[in-house]
Amino acid sequence: MIAAAMGVSAAQAEELRFVTCPIYRDTDAGKKSGCWLADAHETGNRYDVSKAPSKPDWNHAVLVEGVVASRTTEDACGGVVLDPVRTSILPADCPRHMLEAEGFPGRKFVLPRRNVSPLSAARAPIPGPFAARTFRVFYDFDQSFLVYQYDDYLFDAAVAWLRAAKPRAIKVVGWAATDSVAISGMDFAEHADIAKERAEKIAESLARMGFDKSIISVEWHGGAKPVIDPDIDGLVEPSRRRVDIVATL
Repeated sequence: MIAAAMGVSAAQAEELRFVTCPIYRDTDAGKKSGCWLADAHETGNRYDVSKAPSKPDWNHAVLVEGVVASRTTEDACGGVVLDPVRTSILPADCPRHMLEAEGFPGRKFVLPRRNVSPLSAARAPIPGPFAARTFRVFYDFDQSFLVYQYDDYLFDAAVAWLRAAKPRAIKVVGWAATDSVAISGMDFAEHADIAKERAEKIAESLARMGFDKSIISVEWHGGAKPVIDPDIDGLVEPSRRRVDIVATL
């Protein structure tokens, strides 16, 4: 843990996975943009998970997946910073837990790196030549909805490319992490039908964006293996929860 905080790369660092009740630190005087913290009870460590694309809900438990940030000495929130990090809201209930600022400054809001531009913004044309290509969107644990200002950014980029490339076929492949794994003393596995839900929702979204349904095929699988993709920021386990959009020209 200490080595990672002192400069070990994300690729070398251990990917942490644990379940906990989230903690909100009110560093922004009640304006709802404070810090999110997560205590790993197995180790006694407190982590700052504020950089996750989707935020916790303090009414429910959360699955935390991330690595200790490799190049940070900041202590804006009162926890070891995880970056990259993903948080998935779970059904289990939690008591609301809020801390005062206690001298921690929090972070000023900045637009996320993956941020969908408004429709009024001019878009640069996508240059050819085009070749067969696979796009991916990633999901929170056991969910089939797109994460705001993360997955919708990935989907938007895929749609823009597909419109420019005009593929003759689009295969939408849903995946689910159905293999059971122990996390915080509990068995975790996604439901088998979540892969189907993911694929069908993406296929329907493509159709609503104007793509001919006759060129769109859908399939789904459990037992997903991890993939290497820059848009998952090197995280292994979350990469299993995805949809592949495969374009054939």
